[in-house]
Amino acid sequence: MSFPQTIAIASRNVHKLREIGRICSDWPVTWLTVDTHDGPWPDVEEPHDTYVHNAFEKAHAVARALGVPAIADDSGIEVDALGGAPGPRSARYAGEEATDARNLRALLRALKGVPGGGRTARYRCVAAIAWPDGRELHAQGVCEGTLVTRPRGAGGFGYDPIFVPEGWDRTMAELTDHEKDRISHRGRAFRALRDLLAREG
Repeated sequence: MSFPQTIAIASRNVHKLREIGRICSDWPVTWLTVDTHDGPWPDVEEPHDTYVHNAFEKAHAVARALGVPAIADDSGIEVDALGGAPGPRSARYAGEEATDARNLRALLRALKGVPGGGRTARYRCVAAIAWPDGRELHAQGVCEGTLVTRPRGAGGFGYDPIFVPEGWDRTMAELTDHEKDRISHRGRAFRALRDLLAREG
């Protein structure tokens, strides 16, 4: 398994597409996205309780539909005071059609009364690649941090305005794109996946 000539990014999320595009800009491939593909693009649910199964669900569906290898990721925030929740349900924490803002408010409500020392959390991401013939690889990335109770910053998306990465005094939403990509769970996961592909080749 070496780098394919073309890889589809199995996501419709504009924030993810932009972020994955930056993180994977050095991959020696031609990228195919929902915006550049001339034809139907599958809608894929995330029905599983694990990141890896959700990531493979998306990657395999797009690889089969388009006939080229596809990458996908599933990620979430795991809050220790909530027993690791919301985890794989992070994007739907406030309901199936929840917006980032609603999810953020729901998490802040759940953390009400939890002291600063108890608001430890981590972002986790599983990045996966699947081929039309069923082959697959995946890698994981984690970013440890703590949560603040007042959102700060206009960058990023999801829970970034309240997540302060370990060793930093700014939230993920206050970091530059370069700073975030260097330390983020998604950056670490896709760089690890790239290394796997390079070694396999």
